[in-house]
Amino acid sequence: MGYTTEIKRRNLIVHFYGELDHHITEKSRLFIDQKYKDNDLKNIIIDLTQLTLMDSSGIGLVMGRYKLVNSNNGEIVLISSNVYIDRIIKMSGLLKIIEVYTKLEDALSKLER
Repeated sequence: MGYTTEIKRRNLIVHFYGELDHHITEKSRLFIDQKYKDNDLKNIIIDLTQLTLMDSSGIGLVMGRYKLVNSNNGEIVLISSNVYIDRIIKMSGLLKIIEVYTKLEDALSKLER
């Protein structure tokens, strides 16, 4: 379980892998928020394609970042191609406020419009 980050234009891209649960969400939340603010970024892309598990703390992490970028007139989008993760995203209600793409390139194109 872990994550890596990269910056493309004014987008923070967070790639999670393994398990996104309470063991990693607190540390990653603080790191993501700091990186976002320190680099004066506008949007966050969260890549969930390499996850094997996501629990409610992962949903909470996404919701908190949604509030952060929304207050900065930015957007948050998710990348997912895992049926299990897609089901969790759908059940959580996130699809009502956050778009999900299957490829990073598609998310970047959407945010450039």
